[in-house]
Amino acid sequence: MAMTFQRIPLKDHSKSRTPARAFTLVELLVVIAIISMLIALLLPAVQMAREAARRSSCSNNLHQVGVALHNFMDVRKQLPANGNYIWSGTAVTTTNAWSGMARLLPFVEEENLFHGINFAVSYSTQINISSQRVATYMCPSETQDKGNGTDPTYGNKHWPIDYAMNEGTWKVLTAKSTQMQTGDGAFGPNNGLRPGKFTDGLSKTLACAEVKAFTNRIAGAANTTTFATPPSPPTDISTLSLGTFNPASYTHVEWVDGKVHETGFTTVFTPNTRVAYSSGGQTYDVDVVLATESNVGDTYAAVTSRSYHPGGVNVLMMDGSVSFIEETISLAVWRALGTRDGGESSTDQ
Repeated sequence: MAMTFQRIPLKDHSKSRTPARAFTLVELLVVIAIISMLIALLLPAVQMAREAARRSSCSNNLHQVGVALHNFMDVRKQLPANGNYIWSGTAVTTTNAWSGMARLLPFVEEENLFHGINFAVSYSTQINISSQRVATYMCPSETQDKGNGTDPTYGNKHWPIDYAMNEGTWKVLTAKSTQMQTGDGAFGPNNGLRPGKFTDGLSKTLACAEVKAFTNRIAGAANTTTFATPPSPPTDISTLSLGTFNPASYTHVEWVDGKVHETGFTTVFTPNTRVAYSSGGQTYDVDVVLATESNVGDTYAAVTSRSYHPGGVNVLMMDGSVSFIEETISLAVWRALGTRDGGESSTDQ
């Protein structure tokens, strides 16, 4: 019996396949909008987390400085002076311009840098020292973490600093006959204090606070040798007799220098106070120094603690503790924290 086969035609699947559906323009725009909203919601949280990390790192830097100060006191039995000067009878002569921060170097793991310094010679002749960046002295939030000045060999002459020593309320140095007097803070020129001098208590006295590198500076109108009447701390710098403003004159740009506008601060104004000075149609946030330690004698300064951290500044107390001081702190309390022997009670602070 013969078998027959029926040919069954193959099905054309290409005709029944459902075409892939693409995004419409409206759907694409909706997806982009959703992603943008998510980024907008997450970005502040990411920025807050980064700032918290930077503030914590900044606090750790100050903690290291605090440990260094106490180790220095254990070895030397006193604090480091912030520059050394003598009164000749007519003017002040610098005997050692090096800052207290420079003297702390071996205690912040910078032994090699410290041993390269000849403290008997001006730092201006040792550019390979002052041009070096000391990481412990720089806040991670600093926006101008860069060298200052130019040098054909090293590129820059000096490196800035973000942590300054407390030199008191307002007076930094006065020349009275052969007796040179310093301020009421924890540090000062010629002033290597011992712990017993802090009658207010180490835990109630500022040691260091944050400052901003490359803050604009203006000096007094005249470099008088002495003030006939000691000026009072100003509530407004418009009451001061000020000199010509140079927008390229800065504070806190030389960690090696013991002058108050380089490695010091005072408590004339509360943290992050904007000290406005207008020049050439532009307003600057300034530090003010009436005279300077190295060329006159009577030095008064409004060098303000400032920070890039929102709401306040990190500070180091003389007992080695680190705190965040809000910029809303009262001026009376801030100045009380700046004095070593002001007689303030615990209830005042």
